[in-house]
Amino acid sequence: MAQQFVASHIASDKVIVFGKNSCPFCHSALDLLKKLNIKPGHLAFIDLTNQKNMDDIQDYLMQLTGARTVPRIFIGETCIGGFTDLDALNDSGELSNNNYGMEFPCTYRVWD
Repeated sequence: MAQQFVASHIASDKVIVFGKNSCPFCHSALDLLKKLNIKPGHLAFIDLTNQKNMDDIQDYLMQLTGARTVPRIFIGETCIGGFTDLDALNDSGELSNNNYGMEFPCTYRVWD
């Protein structure tokens, strides 16, 4: 069930942030992502806080990405890690160089 939940949100043309509303690193990641030119409707924050199987989802994210912590950020179907990894990619210019095939101003949409 956790695998289906995660897979249902990850898509080749989306930037997905799995996180928790109470997480300051999740908010920092979203603030940074909002500055990029991601096509409207292609950036989503998936709040795990209210998911009944939150622990199972985080366990599956551990299997999939090597870390259970949030945020877990996917650009397309590639997990780039957490906020520190996102920030490093931004500092290196890799995000703005459009190395992920995304049309990077940004629209932020919250998915339940």
